Amino acid sequence: FIRTNATSDLTVCVGETRFHLHKLPLVSRSGYFSRLVFHRRKNGETNSTLNIDNFPGGYHIFHLVVKFCYGLAVDLTATNVAPLYSAAHFLEMTEDFQHGNLISKAEAFLSFVILSAWKDTLLILKSCEDISLREDELGIVKQCSDSIAWKACLDPQEIGCSVDEEVSLNSLSNNAKNSKYKYGSDGKIVEESWWFADISILKIDHFVEVINAIKAKGMKPKLVGGSIVYWISKWLQKIKHGKDCDHKEVRGDTFECLIRILPSERNSVCCNFLLHLLKVGLMLNIDCDLTMELEIRVATMLESHCAQDLLVKNFKDEDTMNDVSLVIRVVDAFVTYISKDPKARMDLVAGVVDDYLALVARDGNLSVECFQLLAEVLPEDARSCNDKLYRAMDMYLKAHPTLTEEERRTVCRSLKYHKLSQDARNHAMKNDRLPVNLTLGLILWEQVNLTKLTLSNNMKYKRSKPQEVVGRTKEVDKRWFKPHKELQTMKTDVEKMKVQLSNLQVFSLKLQRQVGILLEITEIGN
Repeated sequence: FIRTNATSDLTVCVGETRFHLHKLPLVSRSGYFSRLVFHRRKNGETNSTLNIDNFPGGYHIFHLVVKFCYGLAVDLTATNVAPLYSAAHFLEMTEDFQHGNLISKAEAFLSFVILSAWKDTLLILKSCEDISLREDELGIVKQCSDSIAWKACLDPQEIGCSVDEEVSLNSLSNNAKNSKYKYGSDGKIVEESWWFADISILKIDHFVEVINAIKAKGMKPKLVGGSIVYWISKWLQKIKHGKDCDHKEVRGDTFECLIRILPSERNSVCCNFLLHLLKVGLMLNIDCDLTMELEIRVATMLESHCAQDLLVKNFKDEDTMNDVSLVIRVVDAFVTYISKDPKARMDLVAGVVDDYLALVARDGNLSVECFQLLAEVLPEDARSCNDKLYRAMDMYLKAHPTLTEEERRTVCRSLKYHKLSQDARNHAMKNDRLPVNLTLGLILWEQVNLTKLTLSNNMKYKRSKPQEVVGRTKEVDKRWFKPHKELQTMKTDVEKMKVQLSNLQVFSLKLQRQVGILLEITEIGN
């Protein structure tokens, strides 16, 4: 109710709130009210109630508009000027009705604040989140975004300008003059700028506008990427801990916007963060092209990163500690799209994959199939040495002592004897965790190598001493044929061992079946 001597002749309903007002103050300042009132009078309508749906800013802002129309004092602030400006446009409060109307006053205040105060500009942009009326058409978001971008780029070191081009920083606080550096969870230095925390209060749509404006101003890609990492990390943490009631905003198409504004420059965003983005993107079922883009982008970074950069924790309801399927997708993308490049270092990627296998091998919930897929995703010629791969396989077998013989064979299927160093072969021949066929193969390989070495030494001796060979033909013939006899004997022994191993496996299967039958009979008896 407005307290005046005159009786109210107009009721305005904004949402569930009813305002008992007078026509004259409103009609004299608002084209919207003027048109409605005269239209009803012309049609002879006696109803004095107006309903306004979706009024910008709700009944709180309409209350301020009413005070302005009645000539009462209205304090413009950074939090209410954008809704008031939008409401003034909605109600058509232009200079045609009265000099110094609400639109012109709000415009003047917006221009002053946007050009001068950093924090107030952020508050104006934040207040636009609650406006339902075409704030984009009014240009508020763009003006605020451009102002924030301009102020963020005032540091000459961040935009790479020369000393002569430096801009005065007197209008900003002292902490606006420098970037700072922090250590990430992986021990690497992460560059962070003074404005990261400030713009992280914005919601997705306005944050994207600000980032696009900052990129257009020439900000360094690493700082642009760092600000996106900061924003996403903050909001995802809120969602994870249930502190954000508006967590639905980080969904599907909105999440795709964040991926699209990532700087394209190499290493502008770290590999581990991109893997986390890929994981969340797969959970939200984002566009397949964006998923592939992320996979290829991480794949291009594999050569220059270590295994720790590939660790992405699974959520509580999943089995394994780390998401190995993500790494399989990325390595597969490397093989498909990048390995064809002559400059691609397949051996470096193989080393990273083998180190990663060793890191995840201790996980008791890691399946044989998953381990095998990652071990075999690279082609056979990717590894010149299998020592790291053997180490990872041994660690997996040690962490999973209950594997069957067949499962152990599957785990070690991609291991190649001839690509192991001598120390690794010596260790493998004594390793009782390896499948029997692999141990026998290693022993046979060693025997064959030993025989070849013996034959080679005899050949060198024969070639270096021709005159002695002519005089001692019978003795040389005995030395020549002896290694052949030893090799034949060893091959026969290995064949016998294979037959015995096969018989043992058949007997073991029969025994397992009999034990199973006995257990069933025992359960029926009980």
